[in-house]
Amino acid sequence: MKTTELLNSIKAGALDARLAEIYGSEAVEAQRERYIGALDDFYSMYGEREASLFSVPGRSEISGNHTDHNFGKVLAGSINLDIIAVASKTDDSLIRIKSRGFDEDCVDISEYLTPNEDDYFKSSALIAGMARAFTNNDLKIGGYVAYTTSNVFKGSGLSSSAAFEVMIGNILNYLYNDGQVDNVEIAKMAQFAENKFFGKPCGLMDQVACAVGGFVAIDFETPGAPVIEKVNFDLTSAGYALCIVNTGGNHADLNEDYASVPAEMKSVAAHFGYAVLRQMTREQLLGDIKSLRQNVGDRAVLRALHFFDENERVEIQAKALKDGDIDTFFENVLKSGRSSFMYLQNVFTTKNVYEQGLSLALCITENVLRGKGGAFRVHGGGFAGTIQAFVPMAEVENYRNAIDGAFGAGACYVLKIRPYGAISI
Repeated sequence: MKTTELLNSIKAGALDARLAEIYGSEAVEAQRERYIGALDDFYSMYGEREASLFSVPGRSEISGNHTDHNFGKVLAGSINLDIIAVASKTDDSLIRIKSRGFDEDCVDISEYLTPNEDDYFKSSALIAGMARAFTNNDLKIGGYVAYTTSNVFKGSGLSSSAAFEVMIGNILNYLYNDGQVDNVEIAKMAQFAENKFFGKPCGLMDQVACAVGGFVAIDFETPGAPVIEKVNFDLTSAGYALCIVNTGGNHADLNEDYASVPAEMKSVAAHFGYAVLRQMTREQLLGDIKSLRQNVGDRAVLRALHFFDENERVEIQAKALKDGDIDTFFENVLKSGRSSFMYLQNVFTTKNVYEQGLSLALCITENVLRGKGGAFRVHGGGFAGTIQAFVPMAEVENYRNAIDGAFGAGACYVLKIRPYGAISI
């Protein structure tokens, strides 16, 4: 459909049913205006063209805090914040992407298909990396122009970067491969692009959760071929909202804190001659604690014990969701949060003990939800940033007011688990 035809169609409400299916009926009007705005901006950039619409959600880590880097287990879920794109095929070899608020990226995929360290951490490198990944898998690629806009806010632990990577592949999938590429394969290609072209040695959890949709359980025991299982559970129908609290913490100088977690876990594994903790057992660790304390330190031992317990919790929680057992699920969300605070120790940085926004947010949440159900825990990498809370619908406004009162208006994001991953609208 031509750009103006698509625009007029949306204005007339032709996509309202689809938007309700993806975002919920209460969000249709806002999403309609959002897509109209994206089409207007696309038209001003690229003119009248055959155009298509795409969406890729952000994601929330539900359980499995700091386990994937040691080949552990993770439970994640896509959310109803997303990156949307208007895109159109071209007859040349250029991929041009204009993201709202950023300069246009332009990559010639006939030339730039090898990693270049000078382009590390640039979005253009992700475009090149995804094109290379498609060719590595004998898939078709070609030029396109696209305009994107995202409400997956950066620094939130909701994986705005993974959503962007998956979107690049999502567009290639539908424009050049008839939508036949499995979303899990797109996620793996996105990891390749981020590792090899972008220069960031990330795991696969973020990309899979963005691409697949809904709740998803991932076992990274074999990293090159993770076991991925979609878990069907409707959190909204169960009467709960997923709230993400942005505490506004300072992320500066936290690289050492983040890096210390996988490094210390791996130091425990190395003590026994292994590369990662998944290759050993809790019993081995417990049988040699005295020596471990001397060689790698108490915190490394505690973090390793967190890893083993967290893997078990992921299995319990995934089964609980499949069985519709929300109480067991919440019980283990709380256990995961306590373990992260006490043993993993990623709720605040010891470099600045006077700033403990995550601790405060968790404390406020516990007070608001006491006796009312739900659960809460640190979200993502930790040390600063966000927490998550599963809040009964009847308590959402009370909870939002308490959080916003402490951290400022808009600190509490009320979300849903979205059943769809990377899609063509």
